[in-house]
Amino acid sequence: MAFNKLTNNIGVIVDSLRLPIREGLKVAKDLGADGVQIYAVSGEMSPENLSSSARRDLKDYIASLGLEISALCGDLGGHGFQDGAVNLEKVEKSKRILDLAVELGTTIVTTHIGIVPEDPFSRVYEDMQKACEELGVYAKSLDAFFAIETGPETAATLKTFLDSLSTNGVSVNFDPANMVMVTGDDPVEGVKLLKDYIVHTHVKDGARYKLVDPRDVYGALGYGGGVDHEKIAKMVTEGEFFRELPLGQGKVDFPRYFAALQEIGYKGYLTIEREVGTNPAHDIGEAIKYIRTFK
Repeated sequence: MAFNKLTNNIGVIVDSLRLPIREGLKVAKDLGADGVQIYAVSGEMSPENLSSSARRDLKDYIASLGLEISALCGDLGGHGFQDGAVNLEKVEKSKRILDLAVELGTTIVTTHIGIVPEDPFSRVYEDMQKACEELGVYAKSLDAFFAIETGPETAATLKTFLDSLSTNGVSVNFDPANMVMVTGDDPVEGVKLLKDYIVHTHVKDGARYKLVDPRDVYGALGYGGGVDHEKIAKMVTEGEFFRELPLGQGKVDFPRYFAALQEIGYKGYLTIEREVGTNPAHDIGEAIKYIRTFK
C-alpha cells in the first residue's frame, strides 16, 4: 500500500489533558496542535450552560490561539440510543450539541450510540435506527455530521446500519485502537469498508491480550451498565483484556492505517485521544511528534 507524506491537521481532545478548558486549549496549542476536540455534554461546555455571548467569547479565544475545533464530543453515555424510552430526551440534547458545534465553527459531533445489534429486526436495532435517522436528517439540515465512533461492533455491522439510514448525516469517527482492543477488527480493512462515512478520526494505540465481549466494555440494554468512561479507563489501564498504549507501541499498524486513509482521500483531522496515564500532556506531546514523523 503506497504511502505519501501526511498533510492532515493534528488535533487533540482537550479534555484528555485534564485541565480547565481555557488552560487546556493553551497547552494544546503549545504542544503544537492545529485544532481541538471538546466534550460538550455537561458542565460549562453543555449547550444549556453556554449563553450566546459565552459561545462568541469561546470561539474568539480559540481563534486567538490559532486553533480551530475539529469536532465536539456529544457522547451521552448510558446505552447510547438502545433504549427507546429515553431516546426522545437524548435526541433533543444531541440536536442542541449539533447546534452548538455549528455555532462554534465545526460541523462534526462525535459520539457512541451503543452497540449495534447483529439482528436488524430486533427492537433495540429499530430504536437505534429511528433515533439515528432523526439525528441524521437534522445534522444534514445543518450541513453537519453526527459521527459514530468505531469499536463496539465490527466495521461490517456498522456499515450495514449506516446504509439503512436515508442520509449520511450520521457518519463515522474512526478510532483504530478501539477496533484493535475490543473487536479485533483490522483498522485498514475497516477504513476501506467505511470509506464513504469517515468524517473524523481519533489517533490512539493499544493492544488486546484476550478476547472480551464488547458488552462488558460498553454495556448493552439488558446486559449490565452502559458506557462508563471510568470503567473503560480502568480496563485500558489495568490491561487484563486490553491496554491503551502510546502511539507506535501498540498493535495499530499506523503506516498501513495512514496509507489507507490517504487511499480513500480522507483530508480531515487526526485527533489524539489519551484516556490513561499520569502525564497526559507529555504523552500527547510525544503523540504529536510521532504523527509528524509521517509528515
